Amino acid sequence: MTTRLLNYSRILVVDDEPDVLDTMESLLNMCEVVKARTFEEGKNLLEIQHFDIAILDIMGVDGYGLLEIAIRKNVIPIMLTAHALSPEDTIKSYNKGAAYYVPKEKMGEITTYLEDVLEAKEKGKNLWSRWLNRFASYYDEKFGRKWMVKDKEFWERMGYWE
Repeated sequence: MTTRLLNYSRILVVDDEPDVLDTMESLLNMCEVVKARTFEEGKNLLEIQHFDIAILDIMGVDGYGLLEIAIRKNVIPIMLTAHALSPEDTIKSYNKGAAYYVPKEKMGEITTYLEDVLEAKEKGKNLWSRWLNRFASYYDEKFGRKWMVKDKEFWERMGYWE
């Protein structure tokens, strides 16, 4: 996969786990990565510096609080989670304005997901346009094949219901 759209992007990664921060920095070596370990540190960086993308942990650093700031600052917000992984939190992230929702187990593919978002943005498409293609089988395995049924109306609106 090419990283043409991602090259030289300025990315803020906010997570309370140092190993996640280091892994993201390594995976995103074509970008300028700035790391923060707390909500306050992430908030301050979002308020005073420019970023193209913010990758925000949901649980450890109040990612939803940072999501609001990122949106206000015109930063593309990507939600990252391990403990809040659920179809409900996926929908919550979408409804609050996140550009994507990534399970930490899948962060090794973060460049692919960010390229999906940037390509969709460039083409004027929904930023989540490739999300289900990337995660449907993972969610089937994690939550059972009927995980979408509870929120059928949402998935129909997204064009994901068959």
